[in-house]
Amino acid sequence: MIMSRVVIVALVAIGATTSVRAQQPSTETNCNAPPRDAITFVDVPSNPFQALPSADGCWVFVSMPGGSPRKESQIGVLRRDGGKLQLARVMPIDGNATGMVLTHDGRTLIVADGQRIAFVDADKLVKTRSNAVLGYLDEPGRIGRIYANVTRDDKVLFVADEAAQTITVIDLAKIRASNFRVSSIIGKIPTGSLPIALTFSPDESLLYTTSQWAPTALNWPAECKREGAAAGNDTTPVNPQGAILIVDAARAQVDPAHSLLGAIPAGCSAVRLVLSPSGDRVYVTARNSNALLVFDTAKLRSDPGHARIASVTVGTAPVGVAVVDSGRKVIVTNSNRFAGSSNDRQTLTLLDATKLGSGESAILGSIPAGAFPREMRVTADGKTLLVTNFASRSIEAIDLTRLSQATQKP
Repeated sequence: MIMSRVVIVALVAIGATTSVRAQQPSTETNCNAPPRDAITFVDVPSNPFQALPSADGCWVFVSMPGGSPRKESQIGVLRRDGGKLQLARVMPIDGNATGMVLTHDGRTLIVADGQRIAFVDADKLVKTRSNAVLGYLDEPGRIGRIYANVTRDDKVLFVADEAAQTITVIDLAKIRASNFRVSSIIGKIPTGSLPIALTFSPDESLLYTTSQWAPTALNWPAECKREGAAAGNDTTPVNPQGAILIVDAARAQVDPAHSLLGAIPAGCSAVRLVLSPSGDRVYVTARNSNALLVFDTAKLRSDPGHARIASVTVGTAPVGVAVVDSGRKVIVTNSNRFAGSSNDRQTLTLLDATKLGSGESAILGSIPAGAFPREMRVTADGKTLLVTNFASRSIEAIDLTRLSQATQKP
């Protein structure tokens, strides 16, 4: 296996006389040039939640939540050039930065930010060291915003509110015109406890989200034990299964409160959800089940009782999930988040998507990671997987063209 580590000892200071051209990678080809090693680790100043690549692959935005009123939240900017991934700068940000999305025109980085939503000028963020925040949407109450996604036309924003058990729907055309006021909010989609994922179907007619515990109104039985240190060895069921929630995306833009179409059981503590490239399969990590669940999207509404194709036991407390190799492989992060330390070295599980549900062993092997690997994103060219190792404060870049070199066989 081939790995390298880049340790950041200081931030790159860009002086006032430095030209913008000098800061930019020389060509798009250089941005996506293959790295020297199959796996590269880059240290960052704080705990990274998500690493989000720009469309051209030249930049990676990293959210680093503060976690407490005394600890500053940050957005890091990493530059990709000539096969190297390097930290360029860090910008402080109010709130608690977690999930992010870039508008499709590449101009605005939108950050789920605790009680706020932050709107950041992406171009300014990569070119200067000054504050690039355009504004914040503040809303009274305990919201706990965690994830964000935007429609393909950049007109409507969806933000998952963990603490409020809702998804906030926002008119992006109004947000700046109103100076980021709550009047731009179209409404709220009701969910169960701790909604996270926000994944559109390929035609954007549906929005899929996860709820770690199903909505109380469904009256599902308690089947899942507590998580975390407080649970100890207690296996007493206290919560219902988590759920995949299906939302009518068009209706959600005009009547969010009545846009929910259905809910399907998805294991204990369903957290992340992604689709296959064609949209025919849904992959969900069930953290408290230590499993990856696979569903047939066509049956989620027509025959929900038979929609589940497979349940594969992976590592401890899986969180992130990504589809790679044109849908032929799936990767899951094994976080061990409730028992690990910053010195741990966890793993990612690599699975053969073509074998899921066939009865054959789908696990191809494991990929080394840091402590608490949390989120994953694939660059637009499909050649690099970016992983945030939350507890060990590093970004991991995996060259997907050399996936076999990065993988340890089971």
